[in-house]
Amino acid sequence: MRGTNQSRISEFLLLGLSRQLLFLLFLIMYLATVLGNLLIILAISTDSRLHTPMYFFLSNLSLVDICFSSTTVPKMLANHVLGTQTISFSGCLTQMYFLFMFVDMDNFLLAVMAYDHFVAICHPLHYTTKMSHQLCALLVAGSWVIANLNALLHTVLMARLSFCADNAIPHFFCDVTPLLKLSCSDTHLNKLTILFEAGLLMIAPFVCILESYTLIGYAVLRVPSSRGRWKALSTCGSHLAVVSLFYGTIIAVYFNPSSSHLAEKDTAAAVLYTVVTPC
Repeated sequence: MRGTNQSRISEFLLLGLSRQLLFLLFLIMYLATVLGNLLIILAISTDSRLHTPMYFFLSNLSLVDICFSSTTVPKMLANHVLGTQTISFSGCLTQMYFLFMFVDMDNFLLAVMAYDHFVAICHPLHYTTKMSHQLCALLVAGSWVIANLNALLHTVLMARLSFCADNAIPHFFCDVTPLLKLSCSDTHLNKLTILFEAGLLMIAPFVCILESYTLIGYAVLRVPSSRGRWKALSTCGSHLAVVSLFYGTIIAVYFNPSSSHLAEKDTAAAVLYTVVTPC
């Protein structure tokens, strides 16, 4: 371990996105995210016609997106208002824990929703039996358990590291990549865990989504009427847009070689998946 004679730092500086225009933009998008997703949850919970698997998963996704945005944006807005850039070490680890958890939940729910679309379009006559209430509850509960365990693993691995010198994070939240760069400890285990364990949790749902939409594409092509094809595609359009934006930015930030990482590009990509995607 390097830097054993140096004092451990107790807080970090979040240097990203401090301009007034960006503050107003983030505030508007955060309010739109919270209010929009709350209205979705309220509509689904009060209308009995929407008590179906598709809207059950959508309400869970809306809840996760509210929590996802609330993990990073309020702290950035508060720092701007208070004229500070600091976040405590424990606060940084807490933010990273919830960030990992809600990223994983978004990831799992997008895959579950893709499977739901596949069953609805490719097996409509068996939809109610295949997507039972028990299965839907099990899929969501299992996703929460796995997401929490994964987040806990990465947080524990980060907590064991030492940070002895520079405490400036070129980001607007405590992300794992810039934190590892600041550590004066051996970070090989952390990096290996991200590549293999976290990579597996990202790749498996992504493959599920690709397979579901490949089968959906074949089924849509066999629909005789153009109106029927359009109806099937419109059901999946918004989901596909979110999937593309979410996975594209995640891959750009976390699965590029470290030598190609530029702070500005990483921050821009992080804005897309932490602020724009939930909105």
